[in-house]
Amino acid sequence: MSFASLGLIDPLLRNLQDLNYRTPTPVQVKAIPAVLSGKDVMAAAQTGTGKTAGFALPLLQRLVQHGPAVSSNRARVLVLVPTRELAEQVLQSFIEYGKGLDLRCLAAYGGVSINPQMMKLRKGVDVLVATPGRLLDLNRQNAVQFDQVQTLVLDEADRMLDLGFARELNAVFAALPAQRQTLLFSATFTDDIRAMAANILRGPVHISVSPPNATASKIRQWVVTVDKKNKPDLFMHLVAENNWKHALVFVKTRNGVDYLAAMLDEAGYAVDTIHGDKPQPARLRALERFKTGEVQMLVATDVAARGLDIDDLPLVINVDLPIVAQDYVHRIGRTGRAGASGVAVSLVCADEAPQLAAIEALIRQTLRREEEPGFEAEHRVPQTSATGEIIKKPKKPKKPKVPQVAPGAMQVPGKKARPQSGADKRKPAAPRAVAAGKGTSLSSGSPFSAQKPRSKPAGGRGKRQP
Repeated sequence: MSFASLGLIDPLLRNLQDLNYRTPTPVQVKAIPAVLSGKDVMAAAQTGTGKTAGFALPLLQRLVQHGPAVSSNRARVLVLVPTRELAEQVLQSFIEYGKGLDLRCLAAYGGVSINPQMMKLRKGVDVLVATPGRLLDLNRQNAVQFDQVQTLVLDEADRMLDLGFARELNAVFAALPAQRQTLLFSATFTDDIRAMAANILRGPVHISVSPPNATASKIRQWVVTVDKKNKPDLFMHLVAENNWKHALVFVKTRNGVDYLAAMLDEAGYAVDTIHGDKPQPARLRALERFKTGEVQMLVATDVAARGLDIDDLPLVINVDLPIVAQDYVHRIGRTGRAGASGVAVSLVCADEAPQLAAIEALIRQTLRREEEPGFEAEHRVPQTSATGEIIKKPKKPKKPKVPQVAPGAMQVPGKKARPQSGADKRKPAAPRAVAAGKGTSLSSGSPFSAQKPRSKPAGGRGKRQP
């Protein structure tokens, strides 16, 4: 099977040849003809299998062949994505695939000034890639209207719902023309996504090229059990012991990202970070430095779980498991892309047993466990299964206490033995304290240390726009 056999035009085929795209992936084989024919599509494929090309290539061809010139403050193709990084990634793909075509493409997202985006929209664009919040901001300021949208693409819609964009998505759907093509491409489809798809898709072509929520078969995955407070020291030990030089590291919180990055920097590694508090230009700069090899270790929260297309990334390390099981699939999908092999290691503490069980149920396999000598967990991680069950270890039956009788003492039934002479009545020594854990780099301020729960502040925590 070749790209030419899928019906793509010569300019696109030349660009694919320049990009060294030789053979279409299974999702591209099924999606490209369906999109070219104007049908709605709902496609599920594991990350790294070429979903973006599966919708970008045929949409570029339809824009060239059929679409009229776009008007001021309008877009013909609208692609909604959950994060700024994914917006930039998808935009770059449209630019590379459409090189030499007379088409205008733009990415719009928060975290940067809205004015340059408004200026570029004045002439209209053929392809607008946007996050939902910034898109509605532009619409409210009359910088973009939706009446000429021919195709809507929802890329990673499950993540948009996870980030709380359901209301924004419904507002966009209500403003779009009823007669349009709608495409859903994602690695995972939750029940909420399927319910949403039933309302916005019309007779869609269903595409599934791998088991739902499957992880790439060439990614070697295992977990190392450890106490929470010892995670940073274990992480540094594994990096040094295995001579890991290039890895994407996921941590749950922004404080945890900064803490781990400081440890890596002190150990002499070139490190950078990505999290929600960093300005967008700094996040893009960190990603670019990591791609070029200038940075060895990129430590990030889940804002980097999707939209990062990094060639030959050998290793993903989960210092913390994600709260949402589907994010595990996307995290480790940053390695093992396009048929390459990869490694994914997760450090798991006892508190994370429910997340581990949910992940194993999602990917339908039980992850291999290891222990690192010197870092064995005092709080054992319960056994889990691929059905999502936490298997509690049975308690060992207590042995009956046998009364100790001193030599020469007389034992009377029902009474304690009394020695014939004065016995040593010294109190037993207090047990020795058990060491808290290996390593000296941890302090009470470590975000990985076990701390007493603090009282919740009054009022809820606001959501941050990606």
